[in-house]
Amino acid sequence: MNDISFLYSILMTDQVEETVKENQIELFKIIPELKYEVGFDHKHPHHHLDVWNHTLLALSLSIKDFDIRLVLLLHDIGKPFSYQEEDGIRHFHNHAEKSEKISKKILKRLGFKKEKIKELTTLIKYHDTEITDEDLNKNPELTLKRYEIQKCDALAHHPKKLEKRKKYLDEIKEKIKVI
Repeated sequence: MNDISFLYSILMTDQVEETVKENQIELFKIIPELKYEVGFDHKHPHHHLDVWNHTLLALSLSIKDFDIRLVLLLHDIGKPFSYQEEDGIRHFHNHAEKSEKISKKILKRLGFKKEKIKELTTLIKYHDTEITDEDLNKNPELTLKRYEIQKCDALAHHPKKLEKRKKYLDEIKEKIKVI
């Protein structure tokens, strides 16, 4: 089984979080950059889990779509390499761009085609960026995937800090229904 087939086999299960955990050693062999997420504390009030467990929770909330789940697996891979600490709180300015760059190298190494790499890394780069009306009109299919990624990512944040994120998601969901 090649690496892409392996990723597909673990990301497309009904119990994706458990399957990823069960296959973690093999997963870290093909994507060793993920190891840095394990135990890497966000040290931020909007997060209650380390980066790896946040990623696993986001995966568990996702629909059964390979692209969405692969992006969720990689969306915060740049956090351990892009944080700034101020008064004991970590901030992750530009983590999406760092995640995009790291993911591009990973996806190339794994043998994904250029067009697919561009699509996936675009989703990674903008996973934490507000979806605009222009985005919805320009590429509805990609924007729908981005919404799903944002939803899973947001719902994996600290439960006490979700109100603003849920309001944003509800507004975007209403706009998507119109298209």
